Amino acid sequence: MSKLIRHLAVGSGLLLLSSLSTSCTDQKQALGGNLDRTNLPIAEPKPEKVTKALPSEVPLPPQFEVTAPKDAPNVVIILLDDVGFAAPSAFGGAVNMPTAEKLADNGLRYNKFHTTALCAPTRAALKSGRNHHKVNMGSIPEIATGYAGNSTVVPDYAQPVAEILRLNGYNTGAFGKWHETPGRETTAAGPQTRWPTRQGFEKFYGFVGAEDNMWDPTIHDGVTVVDAPKKEGYHFTADMTDQAIGWMRQQKSIKPDKPFFIYYSSAGSHSPHHVSKEWIAKYKGKFDEGWDVLRERNLQNQIKAGIVPEGTQMAKAPDSIPKWDSLTPQQQKIYARQAEVFAAFTEYSDYEAGRLVQAIDDLGELDNTLVIYITGDNGASPEGDRTGQWNWNHYLNGVAETPDEQEAKLEEWGGPTTYPMYHMGWAIAFNSPFALSKQVAGDFGGTRNGTVIHWPKRIQQGGGLRTQFSHVNDVAPTILEAANLPMPKTMNGVTQIPMQGTSLMYTFDAPDAKEKHDTQYFEIIGNRGIYHNGWMARTTVMYPWMAPERMNPVADDSGWQLYDTTKDFSLSNDLADQEPERLIAMKKKFMEEAIANQVLPLDDRLLERLVPSVAGRPTLLGDRTSMDLYPYAWNMVEDSILNVKNTSSSITAQLDVKPGQKESGVIFSQGGRFGGWSLYVENNVPAYTYNYMGKLYTFTSNEPLPVGQSELRFEIDYDGGGVGKGADVRMKINDKVVALGRLDQTIASRFSIDEGADVGLDRGSAVTVKNIGPQRYSAYGGQIDKVTLEIYPKETDAKKS
Repeated sequence: MSKLIRHLAVGSGLLLLSSLSTSCTDQKQALGGNLDRTNLPIAEPKPEKVTKALPSEVPLPPQFEVTAPKDAPNVVIILLDDVGFAAPSAFGGAVNMPTAEKLADNGLRYNKFHTTALCAPTRAALKSGRNHHKVNMGSIPEIATGYAGNSTVVPDYAQPVAEILRLNGYNTGAFGKWHETPGRETTAAGPQTRWPTRQGFEKFYGFVGAEDNMWDPTIHDGVTVVDAPKKEGYHFTADMTDQAIGWMRQQKSIKPDKPFFIYYSSAGSHSPHHVSKEWIAKYKGKFDEGWDVLRERNLQNQIKAGIVPEGTQMAKAPDSIPKWDSLTPQQQKIYARQAEVFAAFTEYSDYEAGRLVQAIDDLGELDNTLVIYITGDNGASPEGDRTGQWNWNHYLNGVAETPDEQEAKLEEWGGPTTYPMYHMGWAIAFNSPFALSKQVAGDFGGTRNGTVIHWPKRIQQGGGLRTQFSHVNDVAPTILEAANLPMPKTMNGVTQIPMQGTSLMYTFDAPDAKEKHDTQYFEIIGNRGIYHNGWMARTTVMYPWMAPERMNPVADDSGWQLYDTTKDFSLSNDLADQEPERLIAMKKKFMEEAIANQVLPLDDRLLERLVPSVAGRPTLLGDRTSMDLYPYAWNMVEDSILNVKNTSSSITAQLDVKPGQKESGVIFSQGGRFGGWSLYVENNVPAYTYNYMGKLYTFTSNEPLPVGQSELRFEIDYDGGGVGKGADVRMKINDKVVALGRLDQTIASRFSIDEGADVGLDRGSAVTVKNIGPQRYSAYGGQIDKVTLEIYPKETDAKKS
C-alpha cells in the first residue's frame, strides 16, 4: 500500500490535476444538456461502476447539480396588504407610491388584475397558480371549517411555484407576512408541512399569522422564534427589507449566475396601521374634506391618468356608509387622522419595497429581474367598522370605542401605544370607483388591485397599460413561462393538479391581445360572483360591517345582479332585469365552477367561525381541560392551547426560589399590550394582570414567595351567563389565599391575532405595558419547573342553568 500512496502523491500528481481540471469542464457540459423537469425533484443519476484501482486512471465524475434554464430571470413578487384600487398614485390614487410609479413607467400597468377579496386565499392562489378553494384556502385559517375547500390545509397535490423554482435551480426566500399555516400547526408538535420552509422557501423571515405589531413583532426565522433587533425606532417593515437585501446580496456574492426568487410580502397596510410620525406628517390635512370628496376626486384622477375609461360612473355606495357632512366636527377630526396614518403606512411600505428594488439594481441584476408588484391582496378593508379603532382588538371582541376615547389617543395614533384601524368609509373611498370592499368577493372593490410588471430585458416598451382580465392565479404560470419551465406532472411522487391561471406574457408585446383568462369565479364567506367573457354576475350576502345581518341569505340564492364589464368598468349599471336569460346562464356557470373547485357548501358565517367548535375545525386539544407547559414554550397561538375565555379557569406554577435571590419576570403570559393576561413576579412578590384591551386589572400578593419550592396559583371563577362576563379571582401560594379581587369584564373572543402565549417571558408587546425585571421581554430570572393551565367548563355550564 505504501508504494501505491507514493505513486499517487508523486508519480501521478500532474495526471491527477489534469483529471480534476477536465472534470470541471465535463461537469458544465453534463449539466448543460436537456433535463426532464416534468417530474420533480430531478433524479440524481446513479454512479457508474468503477473498475480501476488508481484515481489517476478514473476521471472524476461530474458533480450533480440542477441549474435553472439559461437566462432564467430573477423573480420578485411584491405584495401589499389591504391597500385598495384607488390608493396608489401609480393608479391615480391619493397615496404617494414612487416605487410603484417608477416600475410602472418602465414596465406595464394592469388595471383589471383581480385578487380573491381576502388575504390568505389570495396568497394561496398567488403561490399555487390554482383557485383558492382548490387548494383548500376558501377563507383564512382563523375561521377555517372542516370542509375541504375551507379547511386551509394546503394539499401536497398542488405544490407552490416556489418549490417548483427551488427544485429547478433557484434560491428562494420569503420575507414578511405568511398567513398560510393553520394555527394548530404552528407549534413544536407540527406538522411543519405548511410552513414557508416546507412550501418551497429556503429562507423565511417574518410572521406566520394574519398581522403583527410593527413595533413589537413576533418574528420567525425559518421555524424558530427570534428576538426582534433592539434598536432605536425599530419597525418590522424596515427589518424585513434589511433581511431580504442581505439574503439576496449574499446569494449573489456566492453564486452570481444562480437566479433568486423573493416573495416580499409587506404588512402594509393591514391593521395595525403602524408608522412613524415623520411619515404621518406628510399627510397632515390631506383628508380633511372627507371620504365623499376623496372618492370623487380619486375617480377623476383615475380617468385623467387613463387608468379607468372616460365616462366611468361612480358605483353607488351602500346607504349604511355615512355621509361625511353628517359627522360631528370631533368625528371628522378623528377620522381624518385615521386616513393620514393609513396613507403614511402605505407610502412607507412602498418606500421599503423600493429599497429592495434599488439593492437589486445596485448589483446590476434589475434588467433580468421579473418584478410583479401587486398593490394589495384584496380591496381596502372595512374592518374598522363604523368608527375605526385605536385598538383594533375592540372590533374583534365586539366592543365599541367612543369619540372621546379615540380623541384622547389621536396624537399617539400609529405609534407603539396604539393598534389602529380606520373607519369603513375610507375603505369605500380607497376602492373608487367601486361600491364595496374587502370580503365582498362579487364586487371589484373587494377584488381589483392595480398591478405592475417590470422586466426590462423582456418588456421593451415601458409605461403601457394592459386591460385584459387577469387574476392572482395567473402569477405562477407567468413565472414558469418567464423561466422557461414546465408545470411538473409529479412532485415528490405525488401527481399534481394543473395550474388554473393563465400566463400573462401574451400581453407583454400585445396591448390589444384577446384576453385568455375568460372565466373566473369568486367566493368569500358566501359573497360570490362569476366573470365570464366580459360579463359579471354576483350576489352579496352581507356587508362586512352589517354582519351577522344578511341581505341575501345563501339558502335563498337571491339578490343576483348582472353587469357588462366591457362597458361598465365600475359595476354601476345592473342589467339583471334586461338580461334574465343571461343571468340564469351565469348562475349556472357559477355552480359549475363552484362544484369543480370545491367551493360548496357555501358558509356565510364570519366572526362566529373564530370559535373552532362552532366552525367545525379540529383543535390540538380536543376535549382536554388540563395542559402542562414548560419553559421554552413560546408563541403558542390561541388555537394551540386551552381556551380560558368565557369559562372558569386556573393557572398553577411550580417554582423554586433560591436563598438570597430577588427574582422578577413573567411566569406565563398570553396576548400583549392590547389584550391578554400575565402571571408574574416582581422582587419575589407575585402579581397577575388582566389586560382588558387597554384597561388593566392587577392583583398583587400580600406576601412574597417563600424560599425553596412553592406552588403559585391564580383562579378565575367566571360568572357565566354568556360571553365576556365578569369573574371573581383569587391568588394562592401553597394553598394560602394571598390576593382576592374582581374582574368586571373579560375578553369574549380573542386576546390577540398576532401575539401568542409564552412560558417564562412575554415576547412582543407587554401585557403589563411595562417590563417586569431587568431582562428583555420580562424574562423570568428564577426557576420554573412547570406551569399547568386548567379550565372548568362543567362548573361554568352549571351556572348557566
